[in-house]
Amino acid sequence: MNGILGSLPNSHRQIEPELMRRLINDNRINEMIYTENNSKGLEILNIRQSVRSLSEMDQFGHDEMRRFWMYSRTIQESTISGKEPFLGEMLKPFSENIPLSADGILDLMIVYYNDTYENLKFRKPFETDSLNSIIIPLKINKYCRCRISSEIFGSTFSPRHQKSSYILAKFAFEDDSIDIYPGQIQFFFVHEISTNRINMENHYLAYVRWYKKIKNRFYFGINQEQMCNVELWDTEFYPKSRDCIIPVHHIVMRYLSM
Repeated sequence: MNGILGSLPNSHRQIEPELMRRLINDNRINEMIYTENNSKGLEILNIRQSVRSLSEMDQFGHDEMRRFWMYSRTIQESTISGKEPFLGEMLKPFSENIPLSADGILDLMIVYYNDTYENLKFRKPFETDSLNSIIIPLKINKYCRCRISSEIFGSTFSPRHQKSSYILAKFAFEDDSIDIYPGQIQFFFVHEISTNRINMENHYLAYVRWYKKIKNRFYFGINQEQMCNVELWDTEFYPKSRDCIIPVHHIVMRYLSM
């Protein structure tokens, strides 16, 4: 825990109250989002300016903070591509200029971009099936960890941070239903690509393997309702697919894997 807390931005003067303020702010945001009056209240987080490295969070107004936290909650209305600002940063250690083909996800990235930008067409280099399409760069910067607000997420890319690699994320289906799936982050990465053929833009993404469902998913219920804190899932992953690529904005939270 000291390692996690020590990696958070602070002024190096009043570390304890500053970290507590950050944690309290996160809890306030989550509480407001999950209540009916979630459009009000975030403005109270802006009443005091932060200093030094803590001022990173001050670049976001309460509307922007609410919008970010709603990305992973309102998945049906979300149009997130991964290039939008997020309340955090990619953390070291990291590896630069890793070939996409090294992880076998180049084809998945093409499908991801084609799904995300419906009015554009993306392809691999040297393909000639669509000369007007955008060529995907073949290099990424690969990261072991990502900080989202005050929570740090790890990945299997670094065995040291594997315990914090288990996450929950929402998925929307064709029948408009929404379900939450558990997964394990394999690594975070930043991919630079031009969607307007002029400017290069960083996309902040995660490569996640998702656990399979089992027949009796809910371990216990309350009044015959499927409401519980413990769920049973298979230990095997679904096959690799386009769903393995998600923006970091769509991560809901960490969970404890038993």
